[in-house]
Amino acid sequence: MDTAMALPEPQPAELSQAGTQQSGMQQTTVRLSDCIQLMQADLVHANPTPENLGHPVSDVLMYDPLDHWSSVDDRIILAVGCTYGSPDFDQLLHRAANSNAAAVVVKAHGARMEELRAAAVRHSLSVLVAPDNADWTRLVALARASVMGAAADSVSGVRLGDLYAFANAAASITNGAASIVDPLGRILGYSTLPGQPIDELRRITTLTLQETTQPAFDQDFKIVYAAPGAVLVPAPDDGMARLALAVRAGGELLGSIWIIDPGEEKRATALNALDRMAPLAGLHMLHARSASDFGERRNADLIRTLMDDTPHASFAAAQLGLDTANGLAVAAFSIVRPETGSLESVREIHRLLHLVTTVCNVQFGTSHSALIGSVVYALLPCNGASPRALHGRIIQEIEAYSHTISSFPVIATVGGIAVNVEELPRSRGEAMQTLHYLLNQQARGDGAPSVALFEDFQIPLNLLKIGAFIEDNGLAGADEIARIQAHDAAQQTDYLDTLRAYLAFNGNISAMAAELHVHNNTVRYRVARLAEDFTLDLADPQKRLWLWLRVTTMDLAAK
Repeated sequence: MDTAMALPEPQPAELSQAGTQQSGMQQTTVRLSDCIQLMQADLVHANPTPENLGHPVSDVLMYDPLDHWSSVDDRIILAVGCTYGSPDFDQLLHRAANSNAAAVVVKAHGARMEELRAAAVRHSLSVLVAPDNADWTRLVALARASVMGAAADSVSGVRLGDLYAFANAAASITNGAASIVDPLGRILGYSTLPGQPIDELRRITTLTLQETTQPAFDQDFKIVYAAPGAVLVPAPDDGMARLALAVRAGGELLGSIWIIDPGEEKRATALNALDRMAPLAGLHMLHARSASDFGERRNADLIRTLMDDTPHASFAAAQLGLDTANGLAVAAFSIVRPETGSLESVREIHRLLHLVTTVCNVQFGTSHSALIGSVVYALLPCNGASPRALHGRIIQEIEAYSHTISSFPVIATVGGIAVNVEELPRSRGEAMQTLHYLLNQQARGDGAPSVALFEDFQIPLNLLKIGAFIEDNGLAGADEIARIQAHDAAQQTDYLDTLRAYLAFNGNISAMAAELHVHNNTVRYRVARLAEDFTLDLADPQKRLWLWLRVTTMDLAAK
């Protein structure tokens, strides 16, 4: 192996402990204290008695007050949306205590620790208090992974989240060089044990810390992700076979472990050991990802600065290493869900972020994307002779893959090109205007597309701005349109529809009659009454322009 990139090797004690597990990891009784230690989620125990800490744990349960609890015994219950002092809170603790639950995880949301401790003592129950800013999705995944991970013997000396040390332990257990890969194809850790053979692919990926082909487009990765356990991946023409395992926590794909095949004699034992490592691998990868959350938050903060804080945009661009020579465009992505506060919706929007990042990495070799609120943003370079055509293809590709992350549709839009970082707020505004326009159109069932560039709908979007200006500045007042609307509402007449048809067909009586499904004479009568009753000079071009602007902007705003 090329050792130029090698990290410090594990201490002999670590390898000795790992080596003793080659025959398989032993299952142990899981206690609540074990799970709390493995979660490392800044939980505060409100009632840490020896009995509570020693309570066995079998699983994790999301709390729903409407659910019938068939089995809560020894489970950790996560009380999403349940606050101290509410009827749901008291009911939850009562039911959990009577059902022998292992613990309840809550957020304080303003409640004093003394109050939470009193409630826990009153019900003789373990109540774990999570920080108010903790991500429930992460807590669920950590809790489930900690239960599975605590059920297997830990690898001595390997700190949670140290994927290089974990890869060394895995390589020792399976007798093959190990690599740990995330869903984007990034190498999160690899083994450095001497004497284990590797091939050129392994050498390249450890030097670049990136798979040569993105997992989303690699058939071997797809096979591994679809398999229920560890599998043998046949050797390519010029390489070695591998043993591989998809690593998941709470149903979420965290990545995969790849082991150079140790040979036919050791293969079955290695596959079995790899399967048994899955819970611990998930726990380590979750903690490693949590450590990288700072980088993701920093990236999101810098991108937010680019789009919202013009005086500091240049600094943020420099921190991100942005190439702005040819300009940039802001892309916006959103999942069309009826509700956005559930754990599944949070998980799906993070999957969308990973999808956007993957596609942009493939296309540009880099990606500047972030989740801000409930919208995923990406900064698209403007390279080549036809950057807008490329932008259109990218969002179409992302939309085409969106069914793999959510059963709900995805809307993808791109704002206009910003020639410098100071214009990025405008590009973001255009992307969001287009996104909201498509969302409204789809809600009306108008058959609007799911992807669009800003210029595809620039005219109606500009007209909407004119309509907003008219409303904001009180320019409509009690003009003819307002009076016609009032008359139609009071008298059940159709004069506004008649005027709308008159403007759309330039006064062509036959076309208007066909549109309104009435006789030509009826149209002539209505037009005459419009002119007389509302003092409309329809021959005046300025009057017609004003009426058309009012009707058109009003109709667009209603969509």
